[in-house]
Amino acid sequence: MTVFQRVRGILIGLCMLVFAALLITDPGEEAYMFIIAVLSLGFAAAGIKNIIFYFTMARHMVGGKMILIQGVIILDFALFTGSLADVPRIYILLYLIGIHAFSGAVEILRAMEAKRTVEGPWKLKLSHGVINFALALACLVFIRHSNTALLIYSVGLIYSAVIRILSSFRRTTFVMIQ
Repeated sequence: MTVFQRVRGILIGLCMLVFAALLITDPGEEAYMFIIAVLSLGFAAAGIKNIIFYFTMARHMVGGKMILIQGVIILDFALFTGSLADVPRIYILLYLIGIHAFSGAVEILRAMEAKRTVEGPWKLKLSHGVINFALALACLVFIRHSNTALLIYSVGLIYSAVIRILSSFRRTTFVMIQ
């Protein structure tokens, strides 16, 4: 991991902490619109990044078309998320639960793959995935109490930010071929 990537990881983690603190201090109607805006912009940035990466490099790689397809799908998620501004809160919470559950399941699968193939921080990935999935279940249990579900989402965001900051400080190993 380069110095720029470490600094970027720390800054993103700090922004996530600030965002979570804002959600905890003011859990109102504006909080849901703020979540939608952040999710939509994040998905759009990731989708556009994948599409640009495809046209600059990935089209010459094996499996490069998958990066283009991922970019288009993520960009579609961004547009869908942005269109959720006028729907009731329960649908927004269900969408957030789906995102948390999916990312938790993916993180658990990545940790299992890392355990099988490479020595590395698979335990941290596994704990991150399990906690993400548990937060999705907790949000599902407290879905009728929208402020409680928003608080649970904020706690998950704080946990993700701390994990991102800690992984920015972790030493990365690299293979040197001589």
